Amino acid sequence: MRPGTPAAYLHGHHERLGFDDATFDVVHAHQVLQHLADPIAALAEMRRVCRPGGIVAARDGDYGGMFWFPEAPGLAEWRELYQQVARALDGEPDAGRRMLRWARAAGFTEIEASASAWCFATPGERSWWGSLWADRLTESNFGEQVIGHGLATRQDVERLAQDWLRWASSEDGWFLVPHGEILCRA
Repeated sequence: MRPGTPAAYLHGHHERLGFDDATFDVVHAHQVLQHLADPIAALAEMRRVCRPGGIVAARDGDYGGMFWFPEAPGLAEWRELYQQVARALDGEPDAGRRMLRWARAAGFTEIEASASAWCFATPGERSWWGSLWADRLTESNFGEQVIGHGLATRQDVERLAQDWLRWASSEDGWFLVPHGEILCRA
């Protein structure tokens, strides 16, 4: 896109984006690379469709760096299960810490690596985050994958969902999600 052209948000498959070389000024992936078997190839493909001098940006969480208060053994168990399932599906749940290495391996030489965090501490934030994970455990593919891979039983999944809701209802509840970020010059 060139100056004066309205911004557009387009979607494509990470292995072969359906666009010509050097098509975009900015190519961005948010919370995507952690789910891919080959995040380096995805970054290289993003680089291919970015014009010279353009920006390729990515941001991904790092499950191993998450922490919370009050201590909740069920949340530690949930995190371990999440990491096991993600890796069984050829993903990398600790993607945030690998962003710089992946960008370099994808051929970028001008890379600005940084980090940021989400923090869930207000009653509304805790309710949303805790309910989100409780629902993912009991009403989404994640819970079924945990059970399907033999990592936990349905009762375990339901217990962990209740642990999320208990954490969310705590006045002192606080949860941090770190993110690794990269801005790469194409």
